[in-house]
Amino acid sequence: MKHKTIIEPFRIKSVEPIEMSTEEQRIDFLAQAHNNLFLIESKKVIIDLLTDSGTSAMSAEQWAGIMRGDESYAGARSWERMRDAVRDLTGCQYIIPTHQGRAGESILYTQLGGKGKVFISNTHFDTTRANIEYGGATAIDCLTKEGQQPALEHPFKGNIDIAKLEAAIIEHGAENIGAVILTVTNNSGGGQPVSMQNAKDVRTICDKYDVLYLLDCCRIAENSYFIAQREGAYKNVEYRKIAQEMFDLVDGSIMSAKKDALVNMGGFIALKSKEIADSCTNTLIIKEGFVTYGGLSGRDMEALAIGLVEVFDKDYLHYRITSTTYLGDKLHQMGVPVMRPIGGHAVYIDAKAFYPHIPVNQYPGQALACDLYIKGGIRGCEIGSVMFGRYDKNGELVSAPMELVRLAIPRRVYTQSHIDYVIETFEEIIKGKEHSQGIKITYEPEFLRHFTAHFERI
Repeated sequence: MKHKTIIEPFRIKSVEPIEMSTEEQRIDFLAQAHNNLFLIESKKVIIDLLTDSGTSAMSAEQWAGIMRGDESYAGARSWERMRDAVRDLTGCQYIIPTHQGRAGESILYTQLGGKGKVFISNTHFDTTRANIEYGGATAIDCLTKEGQQPALEHPFKGNIDIAKLEAAIIEHGAENIGAVILTVTNNSGGGQPVSMQNAKDVRTICDKYDVLYLLDCCRIAENSYFIAQREGAYKNVEYRKIAQEMFDLVDGSIMSAKKDALVNMGGFIALKSKEIADSCTNTLIIKEGFVTYGGLSGRDMEALAIGLVEVFDKDYLHYRITSTTYLGDKLHQMGVPVMRPIGGHAVYIDAKAFYPHIPVNQYPGQALACDLYIKGGIRGCEIGSVMFGRYDKNGELVSAPMELVRLAIPRRVYTQSHIDYVIETFEEIIKGKEHSQGIKITYEPEFLRHFTAHFERI
């Protein structure tokens, strides 16, 4: 018998209380936070979908591993277990532990980048772009045209545009390319997967021009699931083997383990080049810690090693993707414009289509994120012109390609009743959506402005 209800493939044995609030209270909370969801205290949030990074619930086996944590400064047993787990998955000899993804980005792109260097990706995420540009290099996105159309149904909207990739290499010169970075799944592009064929085509181009090829693999398990479901040649291939085949194509990888390693803290750089690894290791020791912990505790490394195995469990991945799709499909059926098809870790709302009366220079994504919080205490994340917009020489906004609001689902945290509450909140927002007002920025820093900017309603 095939059941219609997809149940969580785990039992809950520890709970964390949620503080409830009224709409009136949340209006005041949001005003105190300058209409920036990042500045709201978590205790004032009912359903927190700000990010799936570091927000997972760990398993009983991971907690048992934490008790085994070896906190030796050098050569800890926990480091050996993490190193071996990463080597087995990635096939890379040189493993560099970092306390999270952006620490790895800072180390790796400092070595590969600098003024005059160019990095090409399907879509650089916010911290990736910031670390590249902070060092003086240039970050270029080459997402396919299908990936820039939220309503379009296409199996692999996260793919990099091969023609654009080659043209960018020719334009800037192969000797000036720091690396081609393939992000799987493509977070800034709506959580959409990348096909194995696309990864192979990128390898061909990188070989042709002798360019370094890196994988941003923080959601590699979810991407592997989509390949198995949508790419015919991989229908009966194990998810872990699919991931290992993709790792075989690249020269190295970088991972925020706070996603598909199911941990609250951790990351790594995995490389095949000893020369690049040695230069990164020197920076690691100066900024993060010794080579066998890199800013992580032994407890963290134990949990990470276990998570890299658990995440490929077929029942877990089926539940993970199906439950995310449940939310996206329900919203789609209600008439909420969402990125189609639904991605693995999040549902992305097309705020530009949802609020057509709000122009892009009044940030419809930020307006929707604020409305979600006021109506339901739900915290989401704008991924549009607040996060990726720029100003031209006249100070006019150069908008992002899309105006999205991401509802990122923490792994193994919320049940279906929580998700149904999110759906009910959208029902309320729809009733008065034409009355929602735009947003203006009253304060912003130079880099990563979405984290700390202040906003006001127009």
